[in-house]
Amino acid sequence: MTAPNEQVMTHQEIGDWWSNSLTRIAPGEIELRGYPVQDVIGRYGFVQVVWLMLRGELPEPAQARMLESAMVAGVDHGPQAPSIAAARMAATCGLGLNNAVATGVNLLGDVHGGAGQQCVALLNRMVDQRSDGTDADEVAEAIVDEYREKGAYMPGFGHRFHPRDPRRDPLLAMVEEAVEDGTVDAGPLESALALERALAQRRGRPVPMNIDGATATVYASLGLDAELARGLFVLSRSVGILAHAWEESNSGARIKGPLPRSVLAGYTGPETRVPGERSDD
Repeated sequence: MTAPNEQVMTHQEIGDWWSNSLTRIAPGEIELRGYPVQDVIGRYGFVQVVWLMLRGELPEPAQARMLESAMVAGVDHGPQAPSIAAARMAATCGLGLNNAVATGVNLLGDVHGGAGQQCVALLNRMVDQRSDGTDADEVAEAIVDEYREKGAYMPGFGHRFHPRDPRRDPLLAMVEEAVEDGTVDAGPLESALALERALAQRRGRPVPMNIDGATATVYASLGLDAELARGLFVLSRSVGILAHAWEESNSGARIKGPLPRSVLAGYTGPETRVPGERSDD
């Protein structure tokens, strides 16, 4: 029985609880943004469907090519990347692929994996600041000074391993081509290159874009929100995480830690002592 003041929800109200604009499901029917899935399968590629789900419409060929190239560029960076190393260690601890992949993905935060999002936001900010006709180099120099005063890292520039990230040039060349043919606005690319020049001038040496800066230039040029840049990087890097976890799970190794067994972690605590003895005695 229904309590006197209890409201009974209709089927429509219950269905509206998870109402969405992405997917329609009915017995024998699946539609993605209005496209029957059987018409999508074999006709459109994975990246085209990613764009469709995020943006609501299918991409133009140039847009799909740019998005795919950015996602391919971020797939992997070897076991020295914390997310990859964590997934491999998880696999040797007997975890299934889903847990190992989740372990790696969960390491993609603000520091490792978030610079692309931060760089997109920065490029968008620069484009806004230039809306009154301000020169890109002038804006870039002011931002470099701002980051220097705060002692903050400039997201998307420089690399701890690569003097010049090999992924930078092909991605920027693609953006340049898209700017020339009118596919995307020139603002993000001009801002990113201006930041490179300003950083080089301040430091007295080249500070080229890394993968985060190059993909951020692509994502900002495509008009994707900054937060989506991180989501797309997670989606991209998940491929590498999955491949590494799968390889390690088939290696036969058990419980591999961060160091080989022959190498012991350094110790900086007090010398060996007897119970009751204080380190300052």
